[in-house]
Amino acid sequence: MTEVTTSTDPVANNRDVKEEAKGVLQSMRRLFDQLGPIRIGSTVLFMILALLVARYSWGTPLIQEAERALYDLRASVFAPEVEKDENIVMIVYNEDTLKLTGQRSPVDRTILAQALETIDAANPKSIGIDILFTMPQDDDDQLISTFKSMKTPTFLAYADPIENPEITYAEHEFLQQFFDNARTENVQPTNIKLETDSDGVQRRWTPHKPGAPPFMAIALTSPNPKFAENDGSIRYHVPATTDVPVFDKFPIESFADPAIADMLGAFIADKHVLIGGDFIDRDRFETPVGGLADIQGDDGKMIGLEVHAHMLAQLINDDLPTPIPTWTLWLGALIVAICGGISALIVGNAAKVGFILLGQFVFFLVFPFLLQNIGIDTLSLPAFGWGVGWILGYASVGSAARTINSKQRAFAQSALGKYLPKSIASEILKDPEKLALHGEKRKIFAVFTDLEGFTKLTHAIEPEMVAFLLNDYLDRLSEVALEYGGTIDKFVGDALVTFWGAPLAYPDDGERAVKAAYALYEAGEEFRKNVPEGVPPIGRTRVGMHYGDAIVGNFGGEGRIQYTALGDAMNTAARLEAANKALDTKVLLSREAMERTGLDWYRPMGRITLRGRSTPVDVFEPVPDWKEEDRAAVTAVIAAHEKGDTDSTQALDAMTKQYDEDDGLANLLKRLKKTKNGESYALG
Repeated sequence: MTEVTTSTDPVANNRDVKEEAKGVLQSMRRLFDQLGPIRIGSTVLFMILALLVARYSWGTPLIQEAERALYDLRASVFAPEVEKDENIVMIVYNEDTLKLTGQRSPVDRTILAQALETIDAANPKSIGIDILFTMPQDDDDQLISTFKSMKTPTFLAYADPIENPEITYAEHEFLQQFFDNARTENVQPTNIKLETDSDGVQRRWTPHKPGAPPFMAIALTSPNPKFAENDGSIRYHVPATTDVPVFDKFPIESFADPAIADMLGAFIADKHVLIGGDFIDRDRFETPVGGLADIQGDDGKMIGLEVHAHMLAQLINDDLPTPIPTWTLWLGALIVAICGGISALIVGNAAKVGFILLGQFVFFLVFPFLLQNIGIDTLSLPAFGWGVGWILGYASVGSAARTINSKQRAFAQSALGKYLPKSIASEILKDPEKLALHGEKRKIFAVFTDLEGFTKLTHAIEPEMVAFLLNDYLDRLSEVALEYGGTIDKFVGDALVTFWGAPLAYPDDGERAVKAAYALYEAGEEFRKNVPEGVPPIGRTRVGMHYGDAIVGNFGGEGRIQYTALGDAMNTAARLEAANKALDTKVLLSREAMERTGLDWYRPMGRITLRGRSTPVDVFEPVPDWKEEDRAAVTAVIAAHEKGDTDSTQALDAMTKQYDEDDGLANLLKRLKKTKNGESYALG
């Protein structure tokens, strides 16, 4: 049984907290350094902008138009489908009425007085008149007399010039006088002012203003504080069938005709009656359901009287959509902006990222419709603003992330550039899969170097000078290796280990590798000539190169890994480098490496058995400054020696006199004289 314990040491716990806080501060400082104050400031400002747009898009130009269009779509898609409303009837002056009476503006009041007598006799619940009496007429006395005799609660349209600028002072004076004459206990004023949005669409209720008469829908019913203060959306109904309208509508002259008035009484008994105009040139409103031609006029507009009817029906049905609390809108805006920012940081395969982004897009598209469908008032919902806020959040954080990635990429490329050529480093950063995260078998050109006598030198000079010399030396060699496209494996003391063919392989790897090998020797020679005064002489740089199999990849533990190559190619190159000492050569290549370089720089240096190996190796030394015929002559001597011609060494003897300072050539002659028939010379 394992017993789990937790530390109760307050000192240790406090230390852990401090370490975590220190880590957070370091991360924040690093983030600030990478972004800089300007980028951080712009990111914060854009995030604030994203929040504000996602919250206040209904008041933002251009975006506001998109919000309205989306709301109108939601309102029309989920407008309640109803059979004919049995609570409300509209009685209207229409174009036929105007032709009949020969009077257009103001409308004929005699016909209204006659109709009101018929309507009142049918005992409706209430009567609302959406007509302003602002001009005197000859038949005013008749109409006023009718009003005074009304038994049905009747509400006359009233307007204040402050709220209705189209009414002149004189018209208002007459309206007030007319109303004073007509007022009774059953005849009261009502506010008919419909307040549209700035685009002229009637979407919302008109809230009650202090001192103003009650709005028509509220006046016709009992007082309703909930609706009196409402400025939310109007719930427009649509007909369940195209041939039956939502509200019955009759021409007013029908009720003024005694012959049919009694018959029509049954259609208005115990109902709310609305009287107004149905003209093609005035009092018409665009609504969210304007695209549904079967409930509006041919021009896609609805008469003001019908707008009042829809509001009255909504009030009677107590159908008040649930408003969205302000704090919810702020929370939604904050979540949207944060989601946009977080989305910019999502990494992974394209399918995963696409699924997450598509999911958010579907949410923004569908969620407002779901709210509308369950009775939430989405008139103030910033659906389009959420999308814009998300985009701004995505763009701001994404821009900052790209800045960080760019700097991290530059840092990574700089770091890789210390071990890989810039071209290879760039390709690996574009496609990290090219840098295997596990060992893989590759054919590579391995190159080892060693600085002769440096170990002894370290005991003869100050440590500071040792460090200076070693850094200078390895820096020179690293530049050469990278210049020729090599991958730096490691530094072992004063030795450089590098290879070609991984992580990326190119057709000319062999050529570049041998050129680099020779250039490494020359760099070592240049280093020897430029050591500070007082430093003992430094030996030459020896180089070994082999082509063969190696396991290349990242090796190490959880916390530390190293990209390196392991295997025969590396071991053989190391032994070839060491063989230079016994053969008095500078750069040695195996036949496997030499044959794949595509160059003719080489002279054969015989067959040797490397220390720790049993299989002989044919070795070659690059001598690019030699004449071609001299390289061919050495090749011919080696070939003859393999056939048992011991006298062939005489030609080589003559060449050693020509190249009297060539210790490697003299060493070859000595070894050939000690062997016969191409025997391998074993290194001790």
